Amino acid sequence: MVGFWHRLGTKGKALYSATLSPPFSSPLTLPHIWVPTQTPNRPLSSGFHPVKTGATGQTRSAAEIMSGKPIAKDIKLRVAAEISRMKAAIGRLPGLAMVLVGYREDSHAYVHIKLKACNEVGIETSIVQLPQDCTQDRLIDVVSSFNSNPSVHGIIVQLPLPEHLDEETIINFVSPEKDVDGFHPLNMGNLALRGREPLFIPCAPKACIELLLRYRVEIIGKNAVVIGRSKIAGLSTSLLLQRHHATVSTLHSFTNNPEQIIRRADIVVSDVGIPNIVRCDWLMPGAVVVDMGTNSVKDPNSPRGFRTTGDVCYEEAIKVVSAITPVPGGVGPVVISMLLSNTLDSAKRAYGFT
Repeated sequence: MVGFWHRLGTKGKALYSATLSPPFSSPLTLPHIWVPTQTPNRPLSSGFHPVKTGATGQTRSAAEIMSGKPIAKDIKLRVAAEISRMKAAIGRLPGLAMVLVGYREDSHAYVHIKLKACNEVGIETSIVQLPQDCTQDRLIDVVSSFNSNPSVHGIIVQLPLPEHLDEETIINFVSPEKDVDGFHPLNMGNLALRGREPLFIPCAPKACIELLLRYRVEIIGKNAVVIGRSKIAGLSTSLLLQRHHATVSTLHSFTNNPEQIIRRADIVVSDVGIPNIVRCDWLMPGAVVVDMGTNSVKDPNSPRGFRTTGDVCYEEAIKVVSAITPVPGGVGPVVISMLLSNTLDSAKRAYGFT
């Protein structure tokens, strides 16, 4: 078991390089506990009751499906309305620049999704596509040009980069004021320090917290486990959960007996990129599960020849947990909406628009 878990370090991956901003009404302030961008309620139907984490007092027989689609739709509508107000007031629009290196199909697909979402809300976009053998100096030149362009308020370098490029050097070169992915050391460091406020929070963790808050999941004082510690999702999700006063354990490739730790968790967040690694006997009855994994699994019955699944065995977990995000349709749509929100916040800051 330990040996198998150890291999997560080389196999783990994350789908989205995106993020949740502070509350929509106060984009520049990150309190230690913030409310979601809308008064918490059930996004789908009126018969929802608050989800209580943990086994004690659990009375519900069926798991709540925490869909991200209605939440993402609501956030996008709010972003679009703010952009329209900005254009009418000062004649300006937010601008997002994306850099894509190489020919990975998944990276091209993710960039396409982001471009489409930006177009829907009125964010202007620029994209530079560079060849697989692009030099590091060339990539830095492109990022530098966006750093100095006043009409660009957000910069995304789509990850992962080809192996010959130093990912950390490139991320560090992005201006912290335009780092809408939230990966710059200044933003990550401020997120980690109590009393500090990052300019941007990574989109995937932001989406995770937004989902929990919208579905009224209790976080304060709860035991939370984050499986994975990537900068894209796992690490900053742990930091955000701590800001909400959860007791957080972060599991990684060197963790011994991970299933025993997970079994004690009220909230489980998974970000390792291995399909169905988390089984029902790893989960405490009544736990809340946020599945950030997105994996392609061969399926001859699917028209595409594969289907998308998460890190958690959904068919098993839904029988024991109190709430769970589906894959697809859970965290993913909210991640994209958080990218739009971060870009809008950056433009507001640049123009002094309130």
